[in-house]
Amino acid sequence: MDIFLSILKLSAGVGLFLFAMYLIEDALKNLSGRTFKIFLQKITKSSLRAAIGGAIITAILQSSSVVSFMVLAFVGAGIFSLKNALAIILGANIGTTLASWMVATLGFKMNIEILAYPSVFIGGFVLILFDNRKYLKNLALFLLGFGLLFIALSFMKTAMEANTFDFSKYRNLPTIVYLLIGFIITFIVQSSSVTMALTLSALNADTITFLPAAAIVLGSETGTSIKIMVGAIGGNASKKQVALGNFLFNIFSTVLAFIFIKQIIGLISNTFNIKDPLIGLVSFSSFVNVVGVIIFLPFLNLFVKLFMKMYKNVEDSASTYISYASIKETVTALDLFRRETAFFIHNAMVFIFELFELNYESLKTNPDFIKINEKKGYFSKTPDEKYNYLKQLQGELQVFYLKLRSLLKGEQVSMLNQLISALRSAMHSVKSIKDVERNISNLSQSSKNIKFDFFLHHKKETEILYQKLNKLLAEWNEEGFEELNRIFIVTQKNYTSALENFYKDAQNANTDVLDITTALNFNREIFTSNKAMLVAVKDYLLSEKDSDKFNELLKYRT
Repeated sequence: MDIFLSILKLSAGVGLFLFAMYLIEDALKNLSGRTFKIFLQKITKSSLRAAIGGAIITAILQSSSVVSFMVLAFVGAGIFSLKNALAIILGANIGTTLASWMVATLGFKMNIEILAYPSVFIGGFVLILFDNRKYLKNLALFLLGFGLLFIALSFMKTAMEANTFDFSKYRNLPTIVYLLIGFIITFIVQSSSVTMALTLSALNADTITFLPAAAIVLGSETGTSIKIMVGAIGGNASKKQVALGNFLFNIFSTVLAFIFIKQIIGLISNTFNIKDPLIGLVSFSSFVNVVGVIIFLPFLNLFVKLFMKMYKNVEDSASTYISYASIKETVTALDLFRRETAFFIHNAMVFIFELFELNYESLKTNPDFIKINEKKGYFSKTPDEKYNYLKQLQGELQVFYLKLRSLLKGEQVSMLNQLISALRSAMHSVKSIKDVERNISNLSQSSKNIKFDFFLHHKKETEILYQKLNKLLAEWNEEGFEELNRIFIVTQKNYTSALENFYKDAQNANTDVLDITTALNFNREIFTSNKAMLVAVKDYLLSEKDSDKFNELLKYRT
């Protein structure tokens, strides 16, 4: 029974430690915000400065993963060079050891409760009183996380000290087994800080000796890099190069340190004369990371060339059809631009369907688009990733449009202008829905029937509208103009009738001011989005003359 309770306490400590780290990371990110991002950009003038900056930022944010994901985003956007991005991540490995020093010194050398309980009290108290003030709220979350971190450490410490975990019979296992244990634990919990805290607790309770503890810490160095590798999946070549660089750096450092692990321990214990095993272990971790950076930094140019060769065929572009088009072949280029525009409109519809939690199987009528999206992983992207992908694709089409436009004449110019107009309208439709994403969540989960029914009405009407538009794109014929006209009339009537029905229901229901405002804004943006998508399809399908004729119909009452 004692063993079971100790296991529960240890598990609770791990879970609480992870939650505390999450609170601290989130609070510090929100407190720092734009300042750290600007700082990150300023320090990338040299590799050495980038490495030092990466160490400083990670030491403050207390998460190498947060810094690494930030760097992945910047390098993917072309803000950082690959060389300096790798340097920042190298530095981040040093910065993350600050948490280990804090745990080893404060957590085990002081009465933990003196730090933890007041921090939790103040953090919780401020959070309740000042929840609507962003700065104080994040400060409270930081204090709450800081306090919970040491309470979690106390759980792990007492669980290890209960003498219910008898590891003595495993002490003769090969050192490499402990290396793998460190990797597995970190891979599962995705936090080297947790692995370090557990190892320090075991070392403090004398359940393991210094050598296997050092091996566990080494294994944790590589375990965290898996998260970064996963984060780069589906990204461009630069993101994959940075993730691979981080992974190889950690592998190289781990293998090299493991080969000389006894010599490094001897250096820590004898040359540096550190006899305290807890301080010795965090010194070991810091030493390995610092030496790793010193070894790697001079060879960054070589690694950059290697990674660029490895990923030279990786597709950075969001576009498909125009990626390999030559604007000198104007007829072919215009045809490919047209196909890319249709592809964009299709994916815009898929994005909107997903936000409404609609099944977009009914939109999959073009087998080519399905293959492309499966290859690019579009269907598996999150809504935010889909939105960013669409913005990138729009940008690439706009650049291609400017290059191609100067080479075209007459009807070709008119056709190109129609297509770019369709592109802008489709993106406007996406943006309008994106703006009411919170409203969609609010209405779809509301316990008030008036709000929930209002959402269901728009969800159904949007599904019907897009299925009709998708059918026109797939099966355009001479009756298409009249069908577009009918669709527009129905769309306008839906906007007006939905508004009138809501006013009628609101008179008989307990509806507050915010509910009314949310519904009105939602109704307007849905109509704006639907009309914009209708215009996009119209500009894609109709000639300039027919398009101008149709524009006369696009008037609505507000």
